[in-house]
Formats: sequence, structure tokens, C-alpha cells
Amino acid sequence: QVQLVESGGGLVQAGGSLRLSCAASGRTFSRFAMGWFRQAPGKERDFVAAISWSGSTDYEDSVKGRFTISRDNAKNTVYLQMNSLKPEDTAVYYCAADSRSYSRRRGAYNYWGQGTQVTVSS
Repeated sequence: QVQLVESGGGLVQAGGSLRLSCAASGRTFSRFAMGWFRQAPGKERDFVAAISWSGSTDYEDSVKGRFTISRDNAKNTVYLQMNSLKPEDTAVYYCAADSRSYSRRRGAYNYWGQGTQVTVSS
């Protein structure tokens, strides 16, 4: 069993930055693939970024060059640094984990956090 707890969300003006954190506990974090997804009101939960246990990364096109996913295995934590935020980035952001390879598919992840709200004002 893996428990995930997100933090770092909030209200920010367009062009600003936030760093989300996801603290994991319960299993061998360093061998897990981790992902970030987001869900805006009335929309599907969409892929944002993912990182493999070895540090390979993948990003959704609209966040490339603005968001950076990273992990600190010593702290059992994965981060999402979000720069140049836009109003369309407003959503609840979810952290996800799985023991298999990282993926863009929601169904590939067995463990999810409770989400953290990010609101970007124009």
C-alpha cells in the first residue's frame, strides 16, 4: 500500500509560479513511477507529467517548457515546479504512483493522492 499526500497548491496570478509536492509513504518509493494529473471542473482528469524511477520524464504538450517534474528519493517526494502559469492551468492537481513503468494513462496508476487546488487568476 502507498499513501500519497499533495501540498503546495494555492491562488496565484497569471505568470506566477507554484511548486507542488507529493509525499509518499508505505512502500519502496524509489522504485515507483510517479505522475501528476489535473482535473478542471466538468472535465476529465488529464495527464500533466510523469517521471520514472530512474528519472526519465514525460510532459503533456501544453506544459512543456513551463512545468518540471522531479523526485527526491531520499525524501520520498515528487515535485511539480510550475512556472509561467496561465488561467487554463486552474485545476485540482493529483499525484499518482505505480510500481510499473510511467505512463500517460490514468488507469496505469494504482495509487492516488487526494488532490490540491491550483487557481490561476488573470
